[in-house]
Amino acid sequence: MLSFKKTYTLQFNYKIPNYIDLYLHKEKRYRRFIKFYKRYLYIIFKGQKNLEVFSILPKHSKILWINISAPSLGDSLMDLSSRIMLKDKNMDLFTDIKNAHIYEDDEIFNNIFIDEEKAKINKYDLIILDSYSSRSVKIKSRIAAKTFYVGMFGFFNGPEVNRILFSFHQMNNLLGYVKSEEKINSIAKNTITISKKDKKIIKAIVPKKYIAIVVGGEWKYKTYQNWGDLIKKLFADNEKINIVLIGSKNGQNKSKELLKQFNDYQFFDLVSKLSFNQSAEVIRRSDVLICCDGGLMHAANAVSAKVIALLARLTPEMLLTNKDSISLFDNEDVNNIKVEDVLLRYTKATNCDHNRLLS
Repeated sequence: MLSFKKTYTLQFNYKIPNYIDLYLHKEKRYRRFIKFYKRYLYIIFKGQKNLEVFSILPKHSKILWINISAPSLGDSLMDLSSRIMLKDKNMDLFTDIKNAHIYEDDEIFNNIFIDEEKAKINKYDLIILDSYSSRSVKIKSRIAAKTFYVGMFGFFNGPEVNRILFSFHQMNNLLGYVKSEEKINSIAKNTITISKKDKKIIKAIVPKKYIAIVVGGEWKYKTYQNWGDLIKKLFADNEKINIVLIGSKNGQNKSKELLKQFNDYQFFDLVSKLSFNQSAEVIRRSDVLICCDGGLMHAANAVSAKVIALLARLTPEMLLTNKDSISLFDNEDVNNIKVEDVLLRYTKATNCDHNRLLS
């Protein structure tokens, strides 16, 4: 079946960082085929097989993008990053409730839907499906059963890729290669819109100059535990430095621990007190952000902040497109990254004296 090849083959002409070969080596062929065949049959069952098209044309002026498969805020930002190539379209978004708030003030999406009944009131010229998962296809068939659709990931499923570059190159493919490979690579980045209200709120609560640090994390191997040692070194060099902690609920225990440890210093704990977009504004205003792989790292790239990223398992080439990002990588766990190495990157980012920090 020819479509099966699409599960592990890039749909566009250009190369991007990927782990396709590794995936094919690890995942047995019959398992991959079963997953594909279930999706293929479901598309037929829902009456969508003959509605698939492979181009976004000028006549497609009103478009709904269904982005429901992204498992995290960061993945959502990456998968939807290429929406800036559709500025001339009338765009709406249907997404998961956990991601919807990121796009409330978006410059591209006019309406954000999490309710199928509200979305189906509108008539669309085209649907963009994030993937051909049964969940995405089911939602599409309920909202716009007879409307043509294009796929972003389509049947591609399993292999890790640089999701930002994938999004941009696939969008370029759907638009008929309107831009060169070099141009796409140069413009590919995350985008986030921060409202004037959120900018005003953050300006009022953060100092003029500070280092931002993201604490916590969903995955143990991507959750750094050595922030105390790092911050101790930073304060030893300059006890008047301002440090602002941000993050979600999973960082609250660590932030409380650090606040108690450094109670006598200029320490601001904003963990779990801000919206995602407000946290992005904290990052935008910072001198530098130090963080692990996560949603706020991708927000930092969206606002073009100076970032020191601690990464594990997925290399910088797989996660980042911002050439100004500074990264440290370990094959297994971010906690294998030494504090001294983080400090070295910090000195490069801020042009301070590395020897003083280590003394």
